[in-house]
Amino acid sequence: MPFSKLGLSAQIQNALKKSGFKEPTPIQERVIPLVLQHNDVMAMAQTGSGKSASFVLPILELWSKNVGEGKPKIKALVLTPTRELTLQVADAFSTFGASLKRKPIVVSVIGGESLGDQIYAIQQGCDILVATSGRLLDVLSKKQMNLSHLDFFVLDEADKMLNLGFAEELEAVLEAIPIKRQNLLFSATYPQKILDIASKITQNPIQVTIEQEVPTVDSVTQRVIEVNRENRGPLLRHLLDSEKWEQVLVFMANKRATDNIADKFIKYGYKAESFHGDLLQDERNLTLSDFKAKKIRILFSTDIAARGLDIDDITCVVNFDLPRSPTDYIHRIGRTARAGKSGVAVSFISHEDKEHFGVIEKKCKVKLTPEQIAGFELKGEAPKKVKGPAPVKGKGKSKKDKAREKALKEA
Repeated sequence: MPFSKLGLSAQIQNALKKSGFKEPTPIQERVIPLVLQHNDVMAMAQTGSGKSASFVLPILELWSKNVGEGKPKIKALVLTPTRELTLQVADAFSTFGASLKRKPIVVSVIGGESLGDQIYAIQQGCDILVATSGRLLDVLSKKQMNLSHLDFFVLDEADKMLNLGFAEELEAVLEAIPIKRQNLLFSATYPQKILDIASKITQNPIQVTIEQEVPTVDSVTQRVIEVNRENRGPLLRHLLDSEKWEQVLVFMANKRATDNIADKFIKYGYKAESFHGDLLQDERNLTLSDFKAKKIRILFSTDIAARGLDIDDITCVVNFDLPRSPTDYIHRIGRTARAGKSGVAVSFISHEDKEHFGVIEKKCKVKLTPEQIAGFELKGEAPKKVKGPAPVKGKGKSKKDKAREKALKEA
């Protein structure tokens, strides 16, 4: 089905054509008409499926038909979990709205940049505000932003937002926006705890699931390699030389490890760089740009890059350190094999990791045969679990003790 059948204007179709978009993805085909009919939507589809355009395009369509006179007012608020995804979504609004009679004024609000400059940009006039939740609360605390005219409230990568502690911040956001609004939630996964919190945002959303796209793991060639922790770096260099992977995204457990290993690989002559939340925003933008332009071959990253970022042509994803949850595993390996292309996901596991990787396999409904690479074989035995000492009761009274004493006094 072409975009022309979805109810989008000729101007937006023109912008799509200029950007090289020919036909909608399944999630876009299902969601765009629902949004145009003013429904609340809760959509589930894997990363790389075109979720962002599913709300960007219909919001632009509805906004363009109801543009008010005078100074622009914030009509759409989009929250994302990371700075990079915020900038990407803001860019999508600007790109797809470029052919409209009145181009939307899009403001992105993220950490790492001047709060004063961002507030000033909003006050000068803003149609669409795209933000990370933490920085949005910073702006709200200054009481210099009016959200009373809001028509659209969007959570992109909703489960990641809520996992990041957004549940506590949500009340403040909901108090600042009108009760009557259109709510759109997009994510790759919706565990029950996320559904419970999402119910505070919208009561009767139309749920959309793209069944054939949900099992992300089925579209990626997965490998698990057993190796001692100290040999992971040498093994990765061996694989980079022998497998001839072009663009590689390597996930690390923390920022310090990311910087350290990137420095080592640069010394070995690889075009490598680190990517994490402590970099200045300009550094993050430049690193992503260089990786997309293939000036960087290996990007060592924390989980910040696992969600929503539109990076094409990643040949391989390497879990140097395993993710903390099966959900994060799905998001990580979803960085490769995008848009119908082939891709590989490799996970390194040591004795200490086997039990945790077993949980990931069970939750993701896969069973992989562990490999060992000659010269890097896993040695030694799994450490035996030692039972810790029994807990020692403190001198202070427990909550139960205090409750019993209170009940006796009241009796």
